[in-house]
Amino acid sequence: MYKRTQTKAIKVGNIEIGGNNKVVIQSMTNTKTKDVNATVKQILELENVGCEIIRVACLDLEDAKAIKDIKKQIHIPIVADIHFDYKIALEAIKSGVDKIRINPGNIGSEENIKKVVDACKKQHIPIRIGINGGSLEKNLLANNKVTVKGMIESAKRNVAILEKYGFYDICLSLKATDLDLCIKAYEQASKVFTYPLHIGITESGTKFSGTIKSSIGLGILLKKGIGNTIRVSLSDNPKEEILVAKEILKDCNLFPGPKLISCPTCGRTRIIYYQLLKKLNPFYKL
Repeated sequence: MYKRTQTKAIKVGNIEIGGNNKVVIQSMTNTKTKDVNATVKQILELENVGCEIIRVACLDLEDAKAIKDIKKQIHIPIVADIHFDYKIALEAIKSGVDKIRINPGNIGSEENIKKVVDACKKQHIPIRIGINGGSLEKNLLANNKVTVKGMIESAKRNVAILEKYGFYDICLSLKATDLDLCIKAYEQASKVFTYPLHIGITESGTKFSGTIKSSIGLGILLKKGIGNTIRVSLSDNPKEEILVAKEILKDCNLFPGPKLISCPTCGRTRIIYYQLLKKLNPFYKL
């Protein structure tokens, strides 16, 4: 097993991430969260294939309120994905969400940020700061390009906002579609921050291309000991994300289970097979 980078440990529901804990597999539903039946059905399917934390999109208050009913029917921690509107974050917290994914800098005034932080602190709910190369602050771009320096600075700014109010149950992600940019951003983040890192390659692609891209990027990071939670982003059924994540972790010796070894055949295997047949039947010919 590769030596893991040590980070602060935080709790997401009944699961602890970071510290000496294993890498936790995460996915995201593609249903409308307010459609409780469809969302629960998909989450239960994901649980069955090994999903350990699930994220749902909260686009409005109705989505956030639905978390309460969803939680009653699932068995893994649930994360609310929230952008811009602090009221949705407050409603998700009220509904019993286990973790919130926001960028403090894009949900309004300091007063609104403090309301969310105070509510999370009271309920012991961690916050994931999600830095994304595709939506980086314009004043952090270099000649209209996203850089590692810009992504790290964005993370620093957002972390500073939470720490200002005495909040430290933080998880970070620094995703990008460009593999080199994404890998270097995570490498740098692992040196700058002590908080757990959620790793993933954003907009990685279809089941085929996304599997390859994610395997390269996430495999490199995991082999460097970086990453506490993992999501493989695919434009496909979310169950495929879990299956790919498990195989990546297996090949990094970070997930238990058998490894299927299948030979595509070559001249060496064919001649051995021929020799065996020849022993059984001296008159056998290729």
